[in-house]
Amino acid sequence: MTETEFEYALVTAAFALAGEQGWRRVSVAAAARHAGLDLARARRRYRSVMAIVLDFGRLADAAAIDGAMTDGSVKDRLFDVLMRRVDFLQSHRAGVIALMRMAPFDPGLSLVLARATVQSMGWMLEAAEISARGGRGALRARGLVAVWAWTIRAWLRDESEDLSTTMAALDAALTRADQVARSVMMNRREPAHTPDAPPVAHDESPVDDAPLVPPFDDPERPD
Repeated sequence: MTETEFEYALVTAAFALAGEQGWRRVSVAAAARHAGLDLARARRRYRSVMAIVLDFGRLADAAAIDGAMTDGSVKDRLFDVLMRRVDFLQSHRAGVIALMRMAPFDPGLSLVLARATVQSMGWMLEAAEISARGGRGALRARGLVAVWAWTIRAWLRDESEDLSTTMAALDAALTRADQVARSVMMNRREPAHTPDAPPVAHDESPVDDAPLVPPFDDPERPD
């Protein structure tokens, strides 16, 4: 068994075990036993369950990136790559749901997952041929995190075989995020000056909690 095959088998076993018994019953050793893997090799590869969780995220990213669309509109490319990631989560649904249920009660886990999600969304942008570099790329990644969170919220309730509810939520979130971003950019580039209202400062957003600044496909200014 190659190292890649070993890692996939152990990570898959950990999420299967979590789906059956909950994450508090999962350990590296328990996952290895569940998959019939060598304990010494598992010990060398994984120091903790957290390392398994992070590897799962990287596997989800790889599944999303592999074969992602390289043509079509920006929205279509983002939709494609994010749904590919959802499909990977769907194949390990019980374990993912168990992890999400535990995260609010484990601040350390929540922090690690939040950081990993931002990194993953940067990869999703790059897979869709959208720059995630620099400050503007970081803002795009932040916006895509908001889109992803809304999509996963729908996925958790989606019991349809074709994930139609999830797809509708993702489509709506991408549309709304881009609309908000463009509105913010327009207001910043053309601030209103009226006798009754002070000018809008360039570091103030007229849209509360705007998830995307700048738009994904804003070609007018370099990163």
